[in-house]
Amino acid sequence: MWEKNNYFWVLKFIMVTFIGDYPCKADSKGRIVLPAAFKKQMGEKVVERFIVKKAIFEKCLLLYPYEEWERQISILRSKINPYNRTHAEFLREFFKGTAEVSLDNNNRILIPKRLLDWANIKSEVVLAGQDDKIVIWDKHTYEAQTLSDEEFASLAEKILGGNTTNEL
Repeated sequence: MWEKNNYFWVLKFIMVTFIGDYPCKADSKGRIVLPAAFKKQMGEKVVERFIVKKAIFEKCLLLYPYEEWERQISILRSKINPYNRTHAEFLREFFKGTAEVSLDNNNRILIPKRLLDWANIKSEVVLAGQDDKIVIWDKHTYEAQTLSDEEFASLAEKILGGNTTNEL
């Protein structure tokens, strides 16, 4: 459903929040079983269509439920002029390798080989809920990304410490 709101058209839908990280296996064809916990977090609105793409800042893959992907694209469209050369270059790289995937009857998602290769994913993976998306990591890369407790506390203070309201 589209609704006009403060000069922008926004897509309204029920947003899913993904929580938790789950070790999984990718089979030889690149199929990964979606953890039951993620299906449960989707509630009655189980998503069967997803978009998978390369992350911008790290060697991992992002898996968006299709409706969340559409919301992300509406944000992108509000900031991009496709007739600006720099913006066009960004769009080309942003969409490069992006694919639509879906759950099969065994709750598996087939990740294209080119994306698995890009993220150095072999067979051991971690699916990590990150708010509105699931991040797909090579298990060893994911484990190497851990901050110490002090580093995380310092980062939290830097990002959230200036917040003067009672809300996060």
